[in-house]
Amino acid sequence: MIQGLSHMTFITADLDRMEQVFTHIFDAKKIYDSGDETFSLSEERFFLIGDIWIAIMKGDPLTDKTYNHIAFKIDDADFEDYLNRIHELGLELREGRARVQGEGQSIYFYDDDNHMFELHTGTLEERLERYKKTV
Repeated sequence: MIQGLSHMTFITADLDRMEQVFTHIFDAKKIYDSGDETFSLSEERFFLIGDIWIAIMKGDPLTDKTYNHIAFKIDDADFEDYLNRIHELGLELREGRARVQGEGQSIYFYDDDNHMFELHTGTLEERLERYKKTV
């Protein structure tokens, strides 16, 4: 039986740059750095974002940008702050999709390895409630 999410791993060409993205934008706390040792496939670092375990490993970046992404929940009041953090690191913003009022706001952006992230202000419950109104 699945008990929940264990961790997520992202492959990156530059561990330091990816660490900067995680610590500056997501307030991630670094909890492990393999240094030159490799217990897995390559050098790796572990972070906590909230209580989510995120791993980054050195490797070849994604060749294409897609809509595959991970979304983190933020408060409406923090929307502009997070947008500024993304701008400060010079990351590429992706235009958001069309939305109906009441499903929350999103910021989509790519890191230097073509991973897409979303910062979203809504919840699943709010979205489902809003979608019921249009049916």
